[in-house]
Amino acid sequence: MGVGVEITVNGLEAALSKLARLGEPLKGEMLEGLGALGVSQAQRRLASEKTSPAGAAWPKTAEGRGALFKTGAHLYDTMQHVAGADQVRWGTGWKIAPVHQYGATIRAKGKALVFTLGKKKVFARKVTIPARQFVGVSAANAVELVATAKKFIARYAQ
Repeated sequence: MGVGVEITVNGLEAALSKLARLGEPLKGEMLEGLGALGVSQAQRRLASEKTSPAGAAWPKTAEGRGALFKTGAHLYDTMQHVAGADQVRWGTGWKIAPVHQYGATIRAKGKALVFTLGKKKVFARKVTIPARQFVGVSAANAVELVATAKKFIARYAQ
């Protein structure tokens, strides 16, 4: 289980067809580069932007701080990409990632959930974690991805 988003970019078909005539290794190299860029964009969102791909600010944590980058930056560290013949995917396979991407309600199996907020011990029957989308492509990300693809294609497909 992991988190992923599928995005189709239109308008590059002619350029991609030129690139394809030059051979699969170049196409694979471009997809690898786009995947690395997509990972970098998601990591930037986690580390500093703190907004969804749509530009909405993430809800603060119950402690009032920004979320998803406090201890060990596990989401950040597990971001990766995989390039195939005609596509590239990026995201994380960390099993907790969907909770952060989509939100979740965690219910106590026993009497209560027990956790600490600041220095205060809290008991609750359930806790709702709001969605904080970190995988996806913002309008600015799309511009950067398309520009990168066009530069790569222009370099080889003349």
